[in-house]
Amino acid sequence: MTHVPSTPFSAFSGPRDARILLVGEAWGQSESELRKPFVGESGKELFLMLGEAMSQVAPELHAEATSQFKYGLAWVRPREAWLQASGIAMTNVLNLRPPGNKIEALCAPKTEMPSDYPMPFWAQGKYLRPEFLPEVSRLEEEIAQIKPNLVVLLGNTACWAVLRKTNISSIRGAITQSASGLKALPTYHPAGVMRQWSWRTIVVADLIKALREGQFAEVRRPARRVTVNPSLTEIEAQVQSLLTSPPALLAVDIETEGGQIKCIGFAWSRGEALVVPFVDRARSGYSYWPKADERRAWDLCEALLASPIPKLFQNGMYDLQYLLRAGLRVAACHHDTMLLHHSLFPEMKKGLGFLGSVYTDEPAWKLMRLAKTDTIKRDE
Repeated sequence: MTHVPSTPFSAFSGPRDARILLVGEAWGQSESELRKPFVGESGKELFLMLGEAMSQVAPELHAEATSQFKYGLAWVRPREAWLQASGIAMTNVLNLRPPGNKIEALCAPKTEMPSDYPMPFWAQGKYLRPEFLPEVSRLEEEIAQIKPNLVVLLGNTACWAVLRKTNISSIRGAITQSASGLKALPTYHPAGVMRQWSWRTIVVADLIKALREGQFAEVRRPARRVTVNPSLTEIEAQVQSLLTSPPALLAVDIETEGGQIKCIGFAWSRGEALVVPFVDRARSGYSYWPKADERRAWDLCEALLASPIPKLFQNGMYDLQYLLRAGLRVAACHHDTMLLHHSLFPEMKKGLGFLGSVYTDEPAWKLMRLAKTDTIKRDE
């Protein structure tokens, strides 16, 4: 298959000074006919999800466009007006229709790639053939000219092109940055939503986050003060402070390794936390504490756990079995984020990584680790 690379903005929708840029994968039949992104059935579904997530943005224009869905491609013109009013633009990684609508048809094995091939694999053992790489350059040029505050990456191919990553299930919903500093939000492609309908609510949640994050270009993280590798004196001072002036809620989380508690974390506000370690493989005997101090560290943890301060867990049933097995008394277990979320949305995932992607602007720390451990809790 020969391909003549497209030029910047030759198959583009929306303003060229957009705050938010939605990046898809490739054309389907309708996109190929009109040379516009997201104008087929999955494009209609994307537009409906945008309307739900951004209901306050030009609702009259959105209603006008959706009312014309039944008239073929007539709805695309009023959609353009909505995109202009909302400051949202749309494009694709590949401005072409792959054979059979399958991007793997444009790929070849690594053995056929030149030695200076600049991209990672698109999928395991599959590399986009060099004649199609100018499309990635064209996308990069569009982004450079638009300078959006946020790029929403719809699907693995968009993540591959911008972030050089394809693990959409892990990075979905997390505000991240490309190597060039571009702020990005990965989520599922609307065509994937139409195959896996349970993803729809998740994408709407991600688009709500996109509207908020699209108001500014920098990645904003909450300020935190987390005490790690503390001394016994630091733990004693913090425990005494919490018992003297109890917080409204105390979050508790443990990490395990080799069937034992590796550390216990306590957080009494959104920005303050204490991590009490017990296992340290870099130290003699793998213990963080000298024997004379370890008992005291356990006692101080128990003082907080057994206190009447209301406790918050994530998958607390897992944590409690380890805490009780270690002989620690635990009282006032009021909340569990996993159970609360699962009660409200039983059809959704309930692990920490997923909850972090929906309710925060950053991924769970376990998704940022390079090494695999046995700290993933059951049911997560």
